[in-house]
Amino acid sequence: MNRFFLAVGGVLLLAVCAGCRSTGEHPGAKAKGPQRPTATPAMVSITNSLDPALLQPGEAEFTLGPGDALEIEMWSNPLSRAVALVGPDGKIYYNLLPGLDVWGLTLAQTQARLEQELGKYVHSAHVSVTLRAVGSKYVWVLGRLNKPGLYPLTGPTTLLELMAEAGGPSHAVTQVSSENLADLRHSFIVRDGQFLPVDFFRLFHGGDPSQNIYVRPGDFIYVPSTLSQEVYVLGAVRIPAALPYTEGMTLVSAIAGGSGLERYSWIAAGGYDPGPFAKDAWPSHVAILRGSLVTPRMTVVDFNAIVHGRALDVPLEPGDIIYVPNSPFTTIKRYFNIILNTFVTTVAANEGIRAGGGQVTVGVSVPLGTR
Repeated sequence: MNRFFLAVGGVLLLAVCAGCRSTGEHPGAKAKGPQRPTATPAMVSITNSLDPALLQPGEAEFTLGPGDALEIEMWSNPLSRAVALVGPDGKIYYNLLPGLDVWGLTLAQTQARLEQELGKYVHSAHVSVTLRAVGSKYVWVLGRLNKPGLYPLTGPTTLLELMAEAGGPSHAVTQVSSENLADLRHSFIVRDGQFLPVDFFRLFHGGDPSQNIYVRPGDFIYVPSTLSQEVYVLGAVRIPAALPYTEGMTLVSAIAGGSGLERYSWIAAGGYDPGPFAKDAWPSHVAILRGSLVTPRMTVVDFNAIVHGRALDVPLEPGDIIYVPNSPFTTIKRYFNIILNTFVTTVAANEGIRAGGGQVTVGVSVPLGTR
């Protein structure tokens, strides 16, 4: 028995034993969708923790890039004041200069370069350089916020400061109460393609300073809606999708596209057809992730055992993430990290496309080399 099954302990064993009490339906028998016997398997709790370094502002100074706007003035000539935009080539064009490359320079370094180059043409070329607009360093802040959008970063900024600038989580105000429309338990930050385990609920409702990290250029922050009722099917499946949750929805009906089992010949005995799975899928290691993204619960079940009547189907809940791997995994923690990063990067990509006015389609890159 490999280490993966030892890591999840009795989770799979409980699922299989539960299947032993099923109706014993023949694999080729007609499936009955939601009427199929179900049982909620035992789930393993997983806790993420933030790297303390994320709470430090960092020592890097602001550096220029394409889109940044500078106000430049020579001290000896008040009429020399002008705004120079850093172009796509990383250069600014000011006064007599044919083009000065400032991409990656700090303001102090830019000032020194300007004085050096202008000194070739004018006497006493002392200049002042002021950053007037940022066009190169942004943070995406999308979802259920009062002012979602792209926000420039000119210096050290905490998550709370940025969220305040975005107007904070949105609410539906009624005569009785103010209902929170932002799902803080499923909000997330993606940095360099990786999920940062920030607990938005603790930050906003508990004022927990240990969750108030410093944001960086390129970060993607997303706050979903509490009104969203979806189940996500990702990984090695033919059509990754976010499915509307319906009462009585199960693992089998979700993977089968929410339409039950009647249409899928791959369940019947005789011949192999992968059905909704990708060619290299491992249906015997299907994971279900449930609850808060920071402290979720997870279980791994044998999908083949379920559809062949050797285990009970699993009832789903809104927000569940179903993941079909393309290889078996040896540790539950590593498997969890792959699932979570796949989920957040997929949502981030789709929400970014939506914000840009594009057509959203769920697309998932199945991780390779993750055994």
